[in-house]
Amino acid sequence: MYHNPTKAKMRTPSQLSSRWIAMLCLVTILCSLFTLGVAVKEHDFKKCHQSGFCKRNRAYADNAIAQGSSWEAPYKIPSELAEFKDGQFHATILKTIDNQGTTVKLPLTVSFLKSGTARVTVDEQRRIEKDIELRNNSPARKERYNEAEKWAIVGGLTVDTDAKVASEGKAGMRIQYGPNFSFEADIKYEPYSIEFKRDGVSQLKLNDRGLMNMEHWRPKIEKPAPEENEAKEGGEGEKKEEEPVEVAPTEDESTWWEETFGGNTDSKPRGPESVALDITFFGYEHVYGIPEHTGPMSLKETRGGEGNHAEPYRLYNSDVFEYILDSPMTLYGAIPLMQAQRKDSTVGVFWLNAAETWIDITKAKESKNPLSLGSGAKTNTHTHWISEAGLMDVFVFLGPTPHDITKNYGELTGTTAMPQEFSIGYHQCRWNYISDDDVKEVDRKMDRYKIPYDVIWLDIEYTDDRKYFTWDYDMFKDPMSMGQHLDVHGRKLVVIIDPHIKNAGSYPVSDELKSKGLAVKNKEGKDFDGWCWPGSSLWVDCFNPAAIEWWKTLFTYDRFKGTMENTWIWNDMNEPSVFNGPEVTMPKDNIHHEGWEHRDVHNLNGLTFHNATFHALVSRKKGEERRPFILTRSFYAGSQRLGAMWTGDNQASWEYLGAATAMVLNQGISGFPFAGADVGGFFGNPEPDLQSRWFQAGAFYPFFRGHAHIDARRREPFMLSEPHRSIVTAALRLRYALLPAWYTAFYQANQDGSPIVRPMYWTHPSQESGFGIDDQFFVGSTGLLVKPVVEKDKVTQDIFIPDDEVYYDYFTYNKVSTSKGKQVTVQAPLETIPILMRGGHIFPRRDIPRRSAQLMRFDDYTLVVVLGKNGKAEGELYVDDGESFDYEKGQYIHRAFKLDGSVLTSTDAEGRDIKSIKEGDWLKRMNDVAVDKIIVVGAPSSWANKKEVQLESEGQKSTVKLEYFKADSSRGAFAVLGRVGAKIGADWSIDLS
Repeated sequence: MYHNPTKAKMRTPSQLSSRWIAMLCLVTILCSLFTLGVAVKEHDFKKCHQSGFCKRNRAYADNAIAQGSSWEAPYKIPSELAEFKDGQFHATILKTIDNQGTTVKLPLTVSFLKSGTARVTVDEQRRIEKDIELRNNSPARKERYNEAEKWAIVGGLTVDTDAKVASEGKAGMRIQYGPNFSFEADIKYEPYSIEFKRDGVSQLKLNDRGLMNMEHWRPKIEKPAPEENEAKEGGEGEKKEEEPVEVAPTEDESTWWEETFGGNTDSKPRGPESVALDITFFGYEHVYGIPEHTGPMSLKETRGGEGNHAEPYRLYNSDVFEYILDSPMTLYGAIPLMQAQRKDSTVGVFWLNAAETWIDITKAKESKNPLSLGSGAKTNTHTHWISEAGLMDVFVFLGPTPHDITKNYGELTGTTAMPQEFSIGYHQCRWNYISDDDVKEVDRKMDRYKIPYDVIWLDIEYTDDRKYFTWDYDMFKDPMSMGQHLDVHGRKLVVIIDPHIKNAGSYPVSDELKSKGLAVKNKEGKDFDGWCWPGSSLWVDCFNPAAIEWWKTLFTYDRFKGTMENTWIWNDMNEPSVFNGPEVTMPKDNIHHEGWEHRDVHNLNGLTFHNATFHALVSRKKGEERRPFILTRSFYAGSQRLGAMWTGDNQASWEYLGAATAMVLNQGISGFPFAGADVGGFFGNPEPDLQSRWFQAGAFYPFFRGHAHIDARRREPFMLSEPHRSIVTAALRLRYALLPAWYTAFYQANQDGSPIVRPMYWTHPSQESGFGIDDQFFVGSTGLLVKPVVEKDKVTQDIFIPDDEVYYDYFTYNKVSTSKGKQVTVQAPLETIPILMRGGHIFPRRDIPRRSAQLMRFDDYTLVVVLGKNGKAEGELYVDDGESFDYEKGQYIHRAFKLDGSVLTSTDAEGRDIKSIKEGDWLKRMNDVAVDKIIVVGAPSSWANKKEVQLESEGQKSTVKLEYFKADSSRGAFAVLGRVGAKIGADWSIDLS
């Protein structure tokens, strides 16, 4: 969220107190001292050539590639220093650093995990032993940062002791592992590389082109000042010999010891310590992932050329004002997971490093070893990963399916937290609702116009002078009354809490933060003071367990007065955003808990703050065990365990609407599917058509929130004139009708890491023509294929059909006429969302319009059955109380629906004996919830004369009315069964013969 700090609250002159005059003066001074977000543009953020370690490693790569076959990579493993034991390969890589054969020891461990994932870790012996000297009296740690695992990894590290050596010798070792020993790691010693194979076919290789570069520690040799006669004669006098410094011919020493950008100097007390590695994907033309960036989901090349980028993709979480489209430029979050896709095969790598990272991508049509590629392979994708600090820590996934990659990645970093059900409804937000009366009035008007929503949000203006955990009691006179008003209607309140704490006396939060020593430190070990919305600010160091414990105390209801059980939290600005810092963030030589430099942990910062808030909400009242809802802007691998994210400060334009779908899809395949974009655009004023189309698209984002800048006109849905108000309302009602399907998709994501909205390559990995498509998607396993309209004045839509199954229009049941791999053009006037239903699926709905998700909790269900070409269909429903953690104790309903032949059944999806489950209060209430109606699309003509069918449930038989509607020239036949009356949680069957 970008804010304009010069914007005062809307008050009359008589209300403008002296404190606000002082604040305005402060802002004026602030604006004269540094450039604020208003002026932040692309040039305020580094390009690779302005980032010393990126420039050095790109030059290293250029030198190696230019030498071709004569290049000798300086990394080798002596065979006597290699061994394999109990599922792990251990060795020492020796890096040769000069012509005399001097070497640096780099311990290597390759772990083969039970999941079939391999982990390759390289460290530096001298740093492990802390045998280095720090410059500038720095209090920083001497090791390479080795704690990213502590924050990102939660499981999946059990070593597979069945992994075995297939062959070994002085040249290397080949290890077999994974399912049926179908995976291989071929480790070469000289030069060091690891080639990974599946079923004997090469998939990817580490250090394939010899671009690995691990900058070892070396002392800084201070060069003597030139002697007087040298200075006079332009340096032509005799030069004093210096102690030689270990420098490879292609290395540039100018940024080893300090680096300046934008008026800020980074002191670099450990000197150069970057890690870089090239990874080649053999026969893979498409690679995806490494969010967060704008642009196509299938990543572009980064070394120039028509349609390509000239810069590497950058991962360095930053507050980027008005981010540009189709760019490798860094954004707010970082997930260093990349997947590669070719026909019927997916592989991936996870680069576990929390420091600033750059990734080059190039593609080549030729191959060094065509015989290793398998039939049909044409393109190799070469990637070059470069991080400023830390370990070289790479996880390798060999698939073979997209589902295997997301599942194995989920085992490592965790899956999406099971959300509260309200959080997948609609969220109404702007910067800012100005008072508690304003909030109540918006709530009333949403009801007056029968527009459903679940959450209303408060931005920073609700606070007293930008001090979090306080209220501006002039405007929010009775926040408890506001919360209670919303609660009556089943609605929630979200308030913003950012990581910067106003550095002011008599502010208890600031006073405690300083007295307890829990703030991030500067390079001298003193509390770091920077500028953000409150002006002078301190930052909570959430890497410190003591800081998390203190943070938890601030959220208790008696401490954070004015909040109640329906109050939840928004964590913004947590990259962290520092207005006067380098690249609008924190200096890299700041110090965190246990002496780690900020450069080591930067991309983790947002996750640690998100994590602290998660634990605070879980513990804010004893005995109140409810799932938290927290939105974060900054994230890393593992953030999916904690809440939702959004794509940041977009603009109200058709181009940004179009870009949002690919960004949301990329989040999903990268393990963080609870994602959305600001509906309507944060900056600017969307025209009614754009706002309408954006609500239609947003109704299919996993996280669905409308948001607007303080300078944007009010644009709540009820403010639209007709027909746009009705169009937006219809989109919102569709979202609410499909909430059971959405909640089931979230459950699937929680169980195995599956994306909630799924791109074509993920659902159809055999259909190559779909691999580059990122503007349409399936919703979970429902078979609903959605392609939002994102272009002005467009009234048709072309939808790619990935298979030979039958498809129907969601609204009309019109049958689609096309073939596999082709597009079909459907009508899409402004009031229509292009949605197709794929044959062979069953999905649940709730069709009674309500004001909020909470008010729908005990409504009956409709099942939509879409027959496949083979006359069959299946689907599922997952439902729990949508609030507590009781689902972990078996308090949920999980049904599998199946139509096979002439019998439609509902059974427990997990084979549980439902009668043996002890019912809690929620399960007891669900005994009154039934299947009200079943719609069968594509119903066979043999049903035409049926008037009723037989239902059997819980030992009882009854009849259900059936109404049949014949097909016409465009519409498929369908049948409606109702009132069915079978309990949603019970086993039942319907005989349709």
